[in-house]
Amino acid sequence: MDINSIMSSKLIELQQTVQMSVLKNAMNMETVAAVELLENMPQTSAPHPYKGSVVDIQV
Repeated sequence: MDINSIMSSKLIELQQTVQMSVLKNAMNMETVAAVELLENMPQTSAPHPYKGSVVDIQV
């Protein structure tokens, strides 16, 4: 095996490692942003869809 093929295979491995690292960091950043968004949402409860209103039931 000559030095060019060894270096080529090592370069491919390095590129894959860097791509995975970048992908992992991007996913972590998006997860942090989603958690912050959820934490900053107002904590008001939604009104009940029918509780307290008149419901007509015909038998």
